[in-house]
Amino acid sequence: MITYISNNYHDIVADLVQHLWLALIPVVVGAVLALPVGYLAARRPALYQPIINLGGVIYSIPSLAVFLLIPVVIGVGVLSPLNVLLGLTLYTLALLARTVADALISVRGEVTEAAVALGYRPIRMLFGVELPMALPVLFAGLRVATVANISLVSVGALVGSGGLGNLFTSGFQLGFTEPIIIGIVLSMLLAVVFDVALVLIQRQLTPWSRAGGRA
Repeated sequence: MITYISNNYHDIVADLVQHLWLALIPVVVGAVLALPVGYLAARRPALYQPIINLGGVIYSIPSLAVFLLIPVVIGVGVLSPLNVLLGLTLYTLALLARTVADALISVRGEVTEAAVALGYRPIRMLFGVELPMALPVLFAGLRVATVANISLVSVGALVGSGGLGNLFTSGFQLGFTEPIIIGIVLSMLLAVVFDVALVLIQRQLTPWSRAGGRA
């Protein structure tokens, strides 16, 4: 194992870096896109179920099928990293749109009614009242999306851009277990590190939840 790492260190680091940006860019872009979609679903009850159902259908499509379908739709090469980026962004949007909608619906009550009474307009109330109150639910969805993307990136190795998934394919092709084990361990470590990081960020952004827990 040590010999394999020392002989292939640069390739492992390159795969790790690719895995990071293939997983995290879709999370950021998908979260930004999910905010207006989820807000619309929360504000327009007639649109809630269609948006949620569409998201469920999209998320149920196997990732490999999505990665192969995107080149047909947008006309890029099958081996382009853009296929993985767009596919994972679509998954993130499908997952987080419902999270945003449910989070905003869950915080309605006396606080939002008081904000309306104080003259808060919709946008001000969204960023000043609703989103801060919804952060625990939003971060729960964000954690799921991040860990899922870190896992799904490896499937992209079958279409030429899979980050640590490249270690899996090379291991199977060459009959070596070392790259497979390294890929699995690094993927798990990435998932744990980013999940813990999101928990810590949430704790910093929601100090009232820590105070409530101590009380």
